[in-house]
This record gives sequence, structure tokens and C-alpha cells, in this order.
Amino acid sequence: QLQLVESGGGLVQPGESLRLSCAASGRTKDYYAIGWFRQAPGKEREGVACISSGGGRTYIAEDVKGRFTISRDNAKNTVYLQMNSLKPEDTAVYYCAAALAGEGWTALVPHEFDTWGQGTQVTVSS
Repeated sequence: QLQLVESGGGLVQPGESLRLSCAASGRTKDYYAIGWFRQAPGKEREGVACISSGGGRTYIAEDVKGRFTISRDNAKNTVYLQMNSLKPEDTAVYYCAAALAGEGWTALVPHEFDTWGQGTQVTVSS
């Protein structure tokens, strides 16, 4: 079984940056695409970014493209979400999730992912 733990959230001002980490443990030798999702109060969970199991392909949501990047270090079993030029509307709980998939597969649809972390709060406010 795979476990995911997010970290790196916090309170920042508009225009600042944060880097979220998603650390995997357990059955890390299987091939997992990792996605980042977020959920603001009263809103549905939405996909932000996804990276394929080998790291060769990424998929970034349109409303964060150019500001967010996703990367992974398979030697450390960790996926990162670098968030730059943060805006108040980026405020949400951010979750990472895993989908067992071959290289090249990416998605931003929550139901495609079956293992989830507990989430980390990101608040962007002046």
C-alpha cells in the first residue's frame, strides 16, 4: 500500500512563492503518476498539476500555467509543486494523489486517483 504525506503549506502574501512536497512511502516501487489537487471552502476539488510516473510528462491546469510547476525526484520518492506569483484565489487545501499508471499517463480528474494524502493548507493573503 502506498502512503502520501504533503508538506510545505503556509501563509504567504500575494506575489510570493511556496514549494509543496509530497513524500511517498510503502509500495513506492510500483509506477505512480502523481497529481496535485486543491479544494477551497465551498468549492469542488480541482486538479492543479500532474506528473507521469517517470517524470517525462506533465500536465498543468490552465489557470496556474506559467506560475506553477511540478517535478519529481524518484530517488527520494518525492513530488514537488513549485508555486510562484501566488494569488489570493490560490488559497485552498492542497492534496497530492497517486494513480497506478504507466509512463506518459497524466490526468487532472480526481476520480482517476485512488491514494490521497491528508492535505496541506495554503493561504495567500495580505
